[in-house]
Amino acid sequence: MTGAGFAVLDERSNDDRVTLTLRREHTLADTVSPGMRLLLVGLNPSPYAAEVGVGFARPGNRAWPALAAAGLAEVDRDPLHLLHHAGIGMTDLVKRTTATAGELRAEEFRDGLERLDVLCDWLQPTAVCVLGITGWRAATGARSARLGPQAATLGGRPVYVMPNPSGLNAHTDVDDLVRHLRAATELR
Repeated sequence: MTGAGFAVLDERSNDDRVTLTLRREHTLADTVSPGMRLLLVGLNPSPYAAEVGVGFARPGNRAWPALAAAGLAEVDRDPLHLLHHAGIGMTDLVKRTTATAGELRAEEFRDGLERLDVLCDWLQPTAVCVLGITGWRAATGARSARLGPQAATLGGRPVYVMPNPSGLNAHTDVDDLVRHLRAATELR
């Protein structure tokens, strides 16, 4: 339910029935399916992304230009097309919407990592690519983690960590992001 954009307020089960009380959150639903070749994991959705329903949607965000330059996305800012035509899904480490990832708490990253582990075990993407080393470090506690393939897996699937494509991250450019995306697609 969290990945679909809901908070579970109450859960009751009896015999073969589960009843949930849900609240719709201002967040971004996952765009995923079984057998993806790559699952892109943002740190968390911005208010703008949640409003328009597209991850990495802000004009200054370099994710979509990098996906296009890497030959992975044929249509700009269309996650369903990306999923159906390139086998690339999208989710977030933390589903709570904030203006910057710096507003998130360490326990939110850890909880999100648990959700992702279950999601990846269920959907079995070929590889997982986390976009943001700071969020990965906060989620895993691996303060010395570096960009690139990781020793840790999610749902038994290999993980690659690349720089955050946000326009706020001035340490990287589209060409660098393209190199990382291509490397992530080669992970097995």
